[in-house]
Amino acid sequence: MSVPKFRGIIPPVATIFSDTGKLDYQGMGRLMDTLIDAGTDGLFILGSSGEFSQMSAEQRKEVAEFTVQHVNKRIPVLVGTGSNSTREAISLTKHAQDIGADGVIVVNPSYWVLREENLFRHYCEIAESTQLPMMLYNFPDLTGQDLSPDFVLRLVEKYPNVVGIKETVDQAGHIREMIIKVKRQYPHFSVFCGYDDHLLNTLTLGGDGAIPASCNFAPELTVGIYRAFINGEFSRAIELHRRLSVVPLLYKIDSPFANVIKEAIRLCGLSVSTYTLPPTRQLNAEQIVEIRKVLEQAGLTSSSKMFDSTYSEMDLGSFVEV
Repeated sequence: MSVPKFRGIIPPVATIFSDTGKLDYQGMGRLMDTLIDAGTDGLFILGSSGEFSQMSAEQRKEVAEFTVQHVNKRIPVLVGTGSNSTREAISLTKHAQDIGADGVIVVNPSYWVLREENLFRHYCEIAESTQLPMMLYNFPDLTGQDLSPDFVLRLVEKYPNVVGIKETVDQAGHIREMIIKVKRQYPHFSVFCGYDDHLLNTLTLGGDGAIPASCNFAPELTVGIYRAFINGEFSRAIELHRRLSVVPLLYKIDSPFANVIKEAIRLCGLSVSTYTLPPTRQLNAEQIVEIRKVLEQAGLTSSSKMFDSTYSEMDLGSFVEV
């Protein structure tokens, strides 16, 4: 049986900026080093938490180049290359390949709801433009268009480099059907949940892990759940899951919530700039108090950056074939 190319916990890394909106190399590097030290299985840059939608193509390329260089093959780097323009998505995907990224993740266009055949051709042309492994990114609440299991299966059957999907859907049934219809037929295909609190049920259904925003500030929860699950320590996984279940309350505090993620990173003990690109705005004092309360409910403090020491010494590898 083929082993998934990617699995485990791959955080959608927040992009750290200076207060003038330029990439903060020092702060970004410090965050990535912290996530690598916490035992993550890869890094996904330029996703929703990474504020890709507010950046120019040139700024996205700058972030990608710095990340690949800084990580230096310690763990895989997946670059978000989705765009409303097929030509721009192809350009960004080729750039990711040229700089040595380990794969790309491509969200579908979000302005027009495309006829399904046009959406299929959009993904076909991107897949044909690269030799990199390509993951799909299904976020229908933001794109307005779902990537159904039948649609995904067509792509996987045609392109061997379409190797997985991030399912940012708040429906266990959708994830289950993706696993049954696609993964069972193509075991190398990775199914990740995007919402933090779907991690445990995704794993029990036969999925491969999560790409969770909370990993930016609480890697001990999602990394801990994943490692406990694969070691059969289900009581431990459930205990951590109950703590994690509180975390999605954070995402209701503001929209877009990239500012919430960065403030949570700061409150959990990592000193980074919390500047976000407009139209995301600075949080007010009441919102920061709300964030602190949610973190406290989840048992997160400034000393909790690393996952529990029970798992810190386990030699589990990255679970990634390279």
